[in-house]
Amino acid sequence: MTRPLLAKVGRLTAIEIDRDLAAALAAEFPPERLALHVADALSFDFAALGRDLRVIGNLPYNISSPLLFHLAQFDANLRDITVMLQKEVVQRVAAAPATPDYGRLSVMLQVRFRVERLFVVPAGAFRPPPKVESAVARLTPLGSARPALSDAALFSQLVAAAFGQRRKTLRNALKPFADEAALESAGIAPGARGETLAVADFVRLANMLA
Repeated sequence: MTRPLLAKVGRLTAIEIDRDLAAALAAEFPPERLALHVADALSFDFAALGRDLRVIGNLPYNISSPLLFHLAQFDANLRDITVMLQKEVVQRVAAAPATPDYGRLSVMLQVRFRVERLFVVPAGAFRPPPKVESAVARLTPLGSARPALSDAALFSQLVAAAFGQRRKTLRNALKPFADEAALESAGIAPGARGETLAVADFVRLANMLA
């Protein structure tokens, strides 16, 4: 993927954890065209690359969710993220409330990004064909439209608790954070379940509790 990208842009930064692959890239492209970081993308400081970044990748499917959570921390530095993921993960990232795919991943990314599913990549596009289908998604930071969070850590804890056991009502799932009266004062029915709340509902509740 690095070769066709470099054919389109003058300079590219690549993050590659495999030293052998990194050595092959370094031998093929001069550093003024390809800035190469031999590092783990899960712990890489993307802010060190500056602002208005366009992140592109065919993410390892086994770390796609943690990597998306890591990238979300740098939304102020990003223009957009375009990635290929397992199709089911893209469905979860882009899911709407009250649908089977809507969950923690949906809320935690949609509070920072506008998510678009661009296209599906069938298994037959790969050799050998995998047992799963893939899809390409674009995540664009909300910028000034991003909801203000009084306490981002509390928001994350609330969302995790709400989806920790999907069959639990919010009355029970959020008991460590809020009683029924607090939920009702935030306009949330205590008997509802997490998947019925929109991102704005989680933001409103978290900000009230903060």
